[in-house]
Amino acid sequence: MEMTEKPRQQPANVAGLFPTPVLTVLLADAASLNQALRGVVLAREAGHPSVSHSNLGGWQSDTQFLDWGGTPARKLLATVTQAIDRLTSDRAGRAVKIDWHCNGWANINRSGHGNEFHTHPGCFWSAVYYVDDGGIGADPALGGELELADPRGVATAMHAPLLGFALPGGQSVGVSETIRPHSGLLVVFPSWLSHAVRPYRGGGIRISIAINFSVQPALVPHLA
Repeated sequence: MEMTEKPRQQPANVAGLFPTPVLTVLLADAASLNQALRGVVLAREAGHPSVSHSNLGGWQSDTQFLDWGGTPARKLLATVTQAIDRLTSDRAGRAVKIDWHCNGWANINRSGHGNEFHTHPGCFWSAVYYVDDGGIGADPALGGELELADPRGVATAMHAPLLGFALPGGQSVGVSETIRPHSGLLVVFPSWLSHAVRPYRGGGIRISIAINFSVQPALVPHLA
């Protein structure tokens, strides 16, 4: 007997494997915190020359912000640490409490300034907090976006630049995603994720705080 019916198929499952977590959140008490941080950072800039790392122009402090930043820096660190702790687990998915080693620095970008692509070796999480978006939040034409490169590489975009994956986030495969700064916005991402800051084209100042979180492997519960 000739078979004319199509074989029955089970529902297909498409999994987004190897996800890269990127947290974005607007802090509820940002206005007062930003006012305090802005004063601390501008005072530091007035008395200390810029260091030179990934910054293309602009001013970047040393990595001791968490020491000289005073009470506002400690308040920001506590808030970011809470977010980091919620994002971290052991390999079985269990919550862990980590004794994080942290350092931080302040960034000031004026017209034409940005940061080249870079990573933060030796760290697990990195965070950036926007004290002053320099008007970018209201006017996207001012640039200054945080740019995150696809960690899967550029092969797909080079081979078939018009194609993407039919799943959430799949349209940027092989290229990058951007996050537009807003005053009070916190962004957290893995430190190995290559990132840059596009040139700021506004007439004000764009102030941000960066914080790195690292850990000694022997101190991680369940993994030693």
